[in-house]
Amino acid sequence: MSSIFDHIPEAPADPILNTAAQFKKDTHAKKVNLGIGAYRCDDGKPVILESVREAELEIANDKNENKEYSPIDGNPELKLLTQKLLLGDKSPAIAEGRIASSQALSGTGSLRVAGEFIKQHMPKENHIIYLPKPTWGNHTAIFQKAGLEVRGYPYWDAEKKNFNCTGMLEELRKAPAGASVLLHSVAHNPTGIDPTPEQWSSILATMKTHKLFPVVDNAYQGFASGDLDKDAHSTRLLDKDFDMEFMICQSFAKNLGLYGERIGMLHVICKNKKAASAVLSQVKGVIRPMYSSPPIHGAQLVVRILGKPERRKKWANEVKHMADRINTMRVALRKELESLNTPGTWNHITDQIGMFSFTGLSADQCTQLIEKYHIYLLKSGRISMAGVNTKNVKYIAESMNAVLTNKNSGYA
Repeated sequence: MSSIFDHIPEAPADPILNTAAQFKKDTHAKKVNLGIGAYRCDDGKPVILESVREAELEIANDKNENKEYSPIDGNPELKLLTQKLLLGDKSPAIAEGRIASSQALSGTGSLRVAGEFIKQHMPKENHIIYLPKPTWGNHTAIFQKAGLEVRGYPYWDAEKKNFNCTGMLEELRKAPAGASVLLHSVAHNPTGIDPTPEQWSSILATMKTHKLFPVVDNAYQGFASGDLDKDAHSTRLLDKDFDMEFMICQSFAKNLGLYGERIGMLHVICKNKKAASAVLSQVKGVIRPMYSSPPIHGAQLVVRILGKPERRKKWANEVKHMADRINTMRVALRKELESLNTPGTWNHITDQIGMFSFTGLSADQCTQLIEKYHIYLLKSGRISMAGVNTKNVKYIAESMNAVLTNKNSGYA
C-alpha cells in the first residue's frame, strides 16, 4: 500500500548518536565507547553526582514544590545564580542589570534560540555567523536551520596539532563588520585546544575593532582545568575588559552530569538595562511558539546546588574530580602509546584539555579501530577521554598502535 510519505528519503544517521547505537549493539568483550561526550567513571559507567542526589532528595521531600508550568523564560532564581557562575561576583553587566537571561533546552536549545533571535531581531549583517573549523557537528545545522549564513574560520593546525591563532585572526579581520562569530569559551569541541589568555585578548580585541558580534558556547566550564573560575576566563574578559555586547549559551549537561534533564541558559549581555528588557521580551517571543516553556526539574536541581554555598562547594569538588580523572587518563594514554613506539608524536594528547582529544587519526584508521578492535570513535579522530579508564587504556593504545603500524595487536 502506497503512502503519502513514500517520497521521503531516509535521513543519514547522526554520526555521534549512531556511534553510541553501534556500541550498544556490539557484543565484543573488549568494546570501548570513545564517541559520545558524556562522563564515565573508571568502571566505564555513567555518574550521578552526590550534589545532584542531595538536591533531588530535597526536591522530593519539599511539599511546596509542584509540577506547574514554568514561566517562558524559566525559573527566575536561575538567572542571577547562572550569571555569577559565568561572569563572577564583580561583573559590571550583573551590577548594572543589563543581562537578558532565559532558561533553555540545554546548550543545543540555547544555541537554537540564539540563532532564531539573531535572524528575527538583529541587523542583516549579524545573519552571517563564523564557526571554527572544526567545530561540534551540530553547530552548522543549528544555525542553518535558524536561517543564518554559516561561514568558517581556521582553528585547528593539523600539522602542528595545535590552535591556529594566526589563521583565525586573519579570517576575522576579513569578516564583514557586524558578522556574528561563534566562540567556544573553554575546552573546545572537538580539538581540546583553547587559546591562551594572551591569545584570547588578541581575539577579542580584533572582534571589537572589526565590530564582530560574539556568540559564546559555554558547555564545559570546569572540565578543562577543574576550576570553575579559571574556566570562565574568556567570558569574564568579554564582560570586564572589553565591554562588548554578546551572547552566552550555557549548558549544565557536562559539569553537572544533567545530560537528560536538558537544562541550559541563554544570556544576552547588553549595553543598558532598557535594551536588556526589550531583548528578553523578544527572546520569550521566540521561545513561546517553539516549545512554550522549559522543563522544571533540571532548573530546580541547579538552583538547589548553585544557591546553597556548601552544596555548591561539594559540586565544585566533584567537577574537579572529573577533570582530574580525565587528565590522568590523558597522561596514561600518551605513556602507553609512547612505550609502544607508536608512530607520530603524542604530546598533543596531554597538551589538550577538556573532555575530548583530537588524535590526528585518519578516517580510514578510525574505521579500522571500529571494525577490527571494537573501539568506537568519530571518523574525524575525535575521542572522548571520559571513555578511557585504567582497565581499557592499554587495549586502546595497543589497538591504535596496530592500526598505525599495520600490524595485528593480537586482539583482532
